[in-house]
Amino acid sequence: MWWAWQVDGWMILASILCGIACALVGNFLVLRKLSLIGDALSHAVLPGIAASFLLFGSRSPWVSLLGAGIIGVLSVWLIELVRGLGRIEESAAIGVVFTAMFALGIVMISRIEHVDLDPSCVLYGNLETIVLDTASTPLGEVPKVVLELGCMCLFNALAVAVFWKWWMLSTFDPTLAQAQGVPVRFLSYLLAALVAMTCVVSFRAVGNIMVVAMLIVPSSVAWMLTDRLHSMFFWSLMIAVCSSVLGHGIAISLPHLFGFKSANSAAMVAVVSGCILIAAIFLGTKRGLLWRWINQRKMLKRILAEDILALFYRHVESKRTEVFEPAEHALSLDRIASTLQRTEPVVLAALAELVAKNWISSAGGQWCLTQGGYRQAQVLVRTHRLWEHYLREETSIADPRLHATAESLEHYTSSELRESLGQVSGGPTVDPHGKAIPPESIAPEGR
Repeated sequence: MWWAWQVDGWMILASILCGIACALVGNFLVLRKLSLIGDALSHAVLPGIAASFLLFGSRSPWVSLLGAGIIGVLSVWLIELVRGLGRIEESAAIGVVFTAMFALGIVMISRIEHVDLDPSCVLYGNLETIVLDTASTPLGEVPKVVLELGCMCLFNALAVAVFWKWWMLSTFDPTLAQAQGVPVRFLSYLLAALVAMTCVVSFRAVGNIMVVAMLIVPSSVAWMLTDRLHSMFFWSLMIAVCSSVLGHGIAISLPHLFGFKSANSAAMVAVVSGCILIAAIFLGTKRGLLWRWINQRKMLKRILAEDILALFYRHVESKRTEVFEPAEHALSLDRIASTLQRTEPVVLAALAELVAKNWISSAGGQWCLTQGGYRQAQVLVRTHRLWEHYLREETSIADPRLHATAESLEHYTSSELRESLGQVSGGPTVDPHGKAIPPESIAPEGR
């Protein structure tokens, strides 16, 4: 692997700055479910670039930024217009606008002969040659693209920091934000302008493909890893940095192993970010498929364990004894499994968990509640019957469905909600079927 910091170092830094600039605005695109708009704007800014060149005859990034900002706001306005006039979904309106704008931009760039602009450069970038165009700074010669991307990062960070509270409120509850006087429409246009300007600044170095990847992928991966906005920003920035470093490293080392001369660095950064996204889809700690499957298994096991406790309580209740004696109310594994319609191995696993919590005991092939398990079961049955009473009084659910509905709700009811149910229902003592609602005299253990 041939590595020269004078070249590769600047290439990596440019990729990192591009990734950070894109991730800063990409988080709000993902949270607002506007990922497609990021792709749309990255294509739609082409007419703005072409128009600015046509009017001013200059490739100055500041002229391009002006055109991109205007075209970004115009694109959002056109999307809203098409959606309103055509009465179509937003995604369809986005598709109509961005394909038309992209086609217009390609035609304009191809027809403007006196402007030195290659359409392929806009699509694929030219990261390998950024060191050929430098500017003098107190720190020495620095590629102009790095300075431009650095300024864009600072501008995006400043926009996020200044309007942070407005961004949060309008992103998670736009109706409340508008009611409190937050300029929701202004923020939408500002976001579009920031995305468009970030795309234009990045095009010359990394091209459209990497920009689209960096706008969406780091933020999407971060969304799968955390539920907190601050953490989402942190992880998205880290993923953007890692994608840039790994992508460039692979681009200059991997092709030689397969007999190729080279690979496009920006394209490889996009590939690496895509691989990270695939890994996050399966392994993400909050929304990854594997962890969702594990959490679902845990939840189903907990629900079965609670159903077993409730079964034991109803069995004790059916005996109509004055004092609870565990040994006199034992059940066999076969009876528990048949009553709950579960296989014996599954029930046995749930019983083992209850034994570990000292809520169930076993002797001679029979299973029975402990005193602690009885109190836990009492709370579960109380919750179930409070829900039945509430649903009977406050909803139109038919009596045959009350039990099944309450059985689903009882597993997700907190102690605060259970207390509220009792207060709202007026402290009932019997459920709609005439069965006594157990008192909550003793706090449940372990809940």
